[in-house]
Amino acid sequence: MPRTVWSGAISFGLVTVPIHVVSAREDHSVRFHQVHLEDMSRVRVRKVCEIEDREVPNAEIGKGYQLTKEQIIPVLEEELRELPLPTAKAIEIEAFVPLESIDSIQIGDGYYLQPDGQVAAKPYTLLRMALDRSSKVAIAKYAWSGRERLGLLRVRDEVIVLHAMHWADEIRDPSELKPDDVKLTKDEIAEAEHLIERLTRDDLEGEEFTDRYTQAVEALIEAKREHREPPEVEEPQAPGKVVDLMAALKESVAKAQASRGEDATVHEMPKKTAAAKKTAKKAPAKKTTAKKTTAKKTTSSKKTSAPKKRSA
Repeated sequence: MPRTVWSGAISFGLVTVPIHVVSAREDHSVRFHQVHLEDMSRVRVRKVCEIEDREVPNAEIGKGYQLTKEQIIPVLEEELRELPLPTAKAIEIEAFVPLESIDSIQIGDGYYLQPDGQVAAKPYTLLRMALDRSSKVAIAKYAWSGRERLGLLRVRDEVIVLHAMHWADEIRDPSELKPDDVKLTKDEIAEAEHLIERLTRDDLEGEEFTDRYTQAVEALIEAKREHREPPEVEEPQAPGKVVDLMAALKESVAKAQASRGEDATVHEMPKKTAAAKKTAKKAPAKKTTAKKTTAKKTTSSKKTSAPKKRSA
């Protein structure tokens, strides 16, 4: 049973539902410690005062807001606790909206909400059924760690899920990232749609949706523990530069059909020279390149946009 990360109540009009919040996700990543390679002893991070040059215990550590390079404003925990924060002990539902009306980029980590005892079972079930039948999600406000947050409530397998959300002003405008006007032919667009159809599936079950990197790390650690050579890992193919977009699309469709045991000769491939064949062979990796580029830009955007401070 996952541990409770927060306890409070859902405020639904005049209805109150006492709940416990537990994490809905598990992190299966392999975690490492920093060690001194000469003797394999742990390397730890110590909190040291810059002026006194000594390690400082937690009892002497507090919060401070850097106003200028020379001036830091101290803020005490007691002062933060005394700030008026109406959502400190409740998840207050503000509205109900269709899920499709919310940009998914605003939606963050998910948590399961567990009813706190038999008294909470009836109002909890009432809210769950009302949400399920309405085909809507609830938008709520709540406070964790001294900060008011926006949240989304939905139903999953007869359990209410709370998703943390970003405030609208925390989402950066992506218009500056889009490429300049690009001319595409109708055939290129149609072929791209055909490729999407061939890659469409009903679920995410399958070998291709497993964490192969974590499996490789675990195999490496096991091999080193047993003092043997780690298993050989296939070298990933370097992304190729697409010269003929239409040819790359057609070959991608043919490969998608072949991987599913379908007739891969639906679209006749144009004859290529040896150089063109080499280019086309690498072309399917272009899709991954585009994803990596987008991910890189998105990550960069997050790093460069500092969250705006808001008063509780």
